[in-house]
Amino acid sequence: MASHDVFVVHYHEIALKGGNRPIFEKRLAENIRRSLQGLGAGRVRRAYGRIVVELGEGADAEGIEEALRKIFGIQYFAPAKKCLQDLEEIKQAALAEASRHDSASFRIQTKRSNKAFGHTSLEVNRMVGAAVQKGTGKKVVLKDPELTVFIEVVDRDAYVYSKRVQGPGGLPTGVSGRALALISGGIDSPVAAYMMMKRGLKLTFLHFHSFPITSRASVEKVREIVKVLSEYQGPSELYTIPLGDIQKRIWTRTPGGLRMVLYRRMMLRLGERVAEQVGAKALITGESLGQVASQTLENLVAIEKAAAMPVFRPLIGQDKEEIIQKARDIGTYDISVLPHEDCCTLFVPKHPETRADPVYVEKVEEALEVGDLIEMGLDAMEKERL
Repeated sequence: MASHDVFVVHYHEIALKGGNRPIFEKRLAENIRRSLQGLGAGRVRRAYGRIVVELGEGADAEGIEEALRKIFGIQYFAPAKKCLQDLEEIKQAALAEASRHDSASFRIQTKRSNKAFGHTSLEVNRMVGAAVQKGTGKKVVLKDPELTVFIEVVDRDAYVYSKRVQGPGGLPTGVSGRALALISGGIDSPVAAYMMMKRGLKLTFLHFHSFPITSRASVEKVREIVKVLSEYQGPSELYTIPLGDIQKRIWTRTPGGLRMVLYRRMMLRLGERVAEQVGAKALITGESLGQVASQTLENLVAIEKAAAMPVFRPLIGQDKEEIIQKARDIGTYDISVLPHEDCCTLFVPKHPETRADPVYVEKVEEALEVGDLIEMGLDAMEKERL
């Protein structure tokens, strides 16, 4: 008997969506199908309170498991053996599952969603447990056993398994709409993007660079970072805009202390124009309150006033160690710490303003011909799909 022939996928937050639950379930199933393309998965179908992924002939089970680990909306999943809703067949599957493990103790834990099945969960636990104990000699321990064999009786089938694999949780990609993430080659912005993807947003990415004044190292880094993030949300679009000439004009026409605030206001303006092109409804940044001079409360207020659409800052209350740990967890940290020059380190004022006055900032910008700078940036913009 094969060890497993399906993956049983469970969700948590989706189950709380009331009348909208089928919409979320359908999107999760669609995202699973897309992520498993080319891995030999068979039918992906919705069952009561879960999604079942059937394995096709010669399926790459390890590849499917790795892909499921990164699909938002999945709380956990289990490689399982599908059975008929027949007690004897369930006993045999549970016995086979328990026999594969070198454990001295076990328990059976049954969840019966189909109440028409002829036995209660407690009756299944008792009868299957007796069969496994007789067949393996293992001891039944109800609290903290070495092995738990799970049985789910759902719709017209039963599923038997002992391994649960944690998923990322959250909401399925796309159910919350689309947003544009401003992404650098650093640690913070990829984590911010991940956190908003987890809330169901489909992201388009925008990176500002200073090539040819600096090398293209930041662009190459961001490309690799977006590839990692695409493992969670599927294929992604990356836009890149050279900021060097815009920074030069700001440098020559404005007071030194305000330049970092002015750079970031231009980024938001350009981001807003790109967002409009791709149908995004919000901008996402990796700013954290007080982390650097441009991220004081006053400067964040002055910067945000340049944008008309919402600006989401999911890292605003996190410290650097929390952000670094999350970057390690999602797989972007090792790329982010590679050395590079980016536009945020070019033309940096020696003594940046930490309490910018929005009224004064707007007055200073009158000398910049902001509209021309925006068009300059958009004209040089490039796009690629990763």
